[in-house]
Amino acid sequence: MATENKNLSNYDKNTIPNANDFRFGIVVSEWNDTITNGLFEGAKAALVDCGALPENIIRWDVPGSFELIYGSKKMIETQNVDCVIAIGCVIKGETMHFEFVCEGVTQGVKDLNMKYNIPTIFCLLTDNNMQQSIDRSGGKHGNKGTEAAIAAIKMVDLNRKA
Repeated sequence: MATENKNLSNYDKNTIPNANDFRFGIVVSEWNDTITNGLFEGAKAALVDCGALPENIIRWDVPGSFELIYGSKKMIETQNVDCVIAIGCVIKGETMHFEFVCEGVTQGVKDLNMKYNIPTIFCLLTDNNMQQSIDRSGGKHGNKGTEAAIAAIKMVDLNRKA
């Protein structure tokens, strides 16, 4: 659980594999775009900081978080990427929509990881309110996009070694 003032996105670049020859796909939900663009910027900055070439980072936008699954699938099938990061944000409301979307995306990303030999990284914020999302997309708790990028680099490295 995040503490009030802890930035969870700090990483030691010396412990991260160099990503200079890795190719990344990032699929970004347009829903809650202030948040998802912040997550994308955090992911892209961390990838570049760890050696990824900007031209080896492909961004596709999809309408909402549920569409992340299909967008990630098509990215894997058509773009010769080493990894896909699925970025979205679902904020709890008064209906069951939150639970259905979050569960569907979670299972969908799991299914992609089971079907393909290309890792798909889950970067879906599932917060109770907008402030929590702000705090996790470049705010006081760091940027989950940054964390997803570091996970992506490590998973590509693992996949290449395995």
